[in-house]
Amino acid sequence: MTDPTRDAPRSDKPVIAAVAIVLLLYAGSAAFNLPQQATEMTNAAGHHVDPTSAAVALTPPPFWTVIPFLLLLAAIAVFPLMHRTEHWWESNLHRFYVAAGLGLITLTYYALLHAHAVDRHFLGHAVIERGPGAISWALPWTILQNSIFNEYVPFIILLFCLYSITGGIRIEGDLPARPLTNTAFIGVGALLASFIGTTGAAMLLIRPLLETNSERRHVRHTVVFFIFVVCNCGGCLLPIGDPPLFLGYLQGVDFLWTLSLWKEWLLVNGALLAIYYIWDRFFAYPRETRPDLVVDELRTRRMQFSGLWPNVLLLLGVVLSVALLDPSKPVLGTTWHPWMYLREAMQLALIGLSLVLGSAAVRQANRFSYAAIIEVAALFLGIFITMQPALQILSVQGGELGLTEPWQFFWSTGMLSSVLDNAPTYLVFFKTAQSLHAGGADTMAGVAVHILAAISLGAVFMGANTYIGNGPNFMVKTIAESSGVKMPSFFGYMVYSVCILIPLFVLVTFML
Repeated sequence: MTDPTRDAPRSDKPVIAAVAIVLLLYAGSAAFNLPQQATEMTNAAGHHVDPTSAAVALTPPPFWTVIPFLLLLAAIAVFPLMHRTEHWWESNLHRFYVAAGLGLITLTYYALLHAHAVDRHFLGHAVIERGPGAISWALPWTILQNSIFNEYVPFIILLFCLYSITGGIRIEGDLPARPLTNTAFIGVGALLASFIGTTGAAMLLIRPLLETNSERRHVRHTVVFFIFVVCNCGGCLLPIGDPPLFLGYLQGVDFLWTLSLWKEWLLVNGALLAIYYIWDRFFAYPRETRPDLVVDELRTRRMQFSGLWPNVLLLLGVVLSVALLDPSKPVLGTTWHPWMYLREAMQLALIGLSLVLGSAAVRQANRFSYAAIIEVAALFLGIFITMQPALQILSVQGGELGLTEPWQFFWSTGMLSSVLDNAPTYLVFFKTAQSLHAGGADTMAGVAVHILAAISLGAVFMGANTYIGNGPNFMVKTIAESSGVKMPSFFGYMVYSVCILIPLFVLVTFML
């Protein structure tokens, strides 16, 4: 993972121009009623097909077709850790080569070898048969529709929007780095994570936290707990909080349903804040030298906020766009369904407003760049394509895995989210749960709500178990190290997570 503060662009004009062009193209398509027709097609076709029914009769691809997906996830996990590949992997272009190459292998399989129909779920569900001839263009096109148009585009634009707008807000100052001050920093991050995303909250708060603690020597544990709470566990109350929950929203989960997870959110984050305060108050803070503490108390600056206008209002606009502009749902009890991609167009407009109306000096002070979001875009392009065979296998055969209880989904989703990216892991187990019969239980998007809660909590909470479980984890580690904090190694970090997080997750199991 590259340092997101590195190689900041000299101008935002190319991004502003690109956003303007996309919005003009969307307005032109709307003049020809194309987004409106797409929404009508989506709602007329329906949103859920049982792939195990005789009417659909889908045959999943063989298990070996998930190899490109596994290879890509392995590259994300291993290449940054290997001496021979760590520098090569820092290039977003090289990441794109790997992701796109493995995605092309998956598409080639569907074009040449897959002999059965594929379920299309873009613009409503339909079963697409293989066409005549040695090469089937219909099947790889269907895979691209499912992966890119239905899932990747909304996913990456939301992340881009949150990342760009929060990059225009700066919090600076140097408070006395007392245990209560640090606990308050992390606690505020826990609240913000669900409303501006874990990435946005982490990028907003990590620098003032490090600046506040710049006079202290024992800071490592503070950053580790920041990753636990702000980069992961705080983000489970709204779909914009963490990428896996937004994928669930795109699959039909109600926008406010995740608020029902508040008890688990309160337990885990409250416990982590209490553990941190005890650790810092009674173990870390007393180990600081007297001269360092004196300097910390004397060298202070009050907190200052800049860039709040217009970005706070724009962040509210992001929340409203996600909540209200889902094309599959009528707006506020009316019969009108938002046009296809109107939500994404509004989010791009919010990015443009932030770049045009916001302060360039604030972004420069934040050393804001697009490197981190380009990295996510490059990798997830391949992830969303290569995971399609796994999703199809699980949608048909998921019931055969033997996962039936909430605790099984919680730990299965969580353990894989610890070592793989938690967004695709969530989607895999979401599809698995859809293949089960709810047995009269309350359902949400075709999944029993108690199972959905387990999957959601497992993906969000256990992304904190390793540096690679969630994107912001490595970003925060890199920023901390560039500020002089010696962070634990990959496995050293896991000592913290195993000793602190796993016992808390055992408690969560009894709440499912």
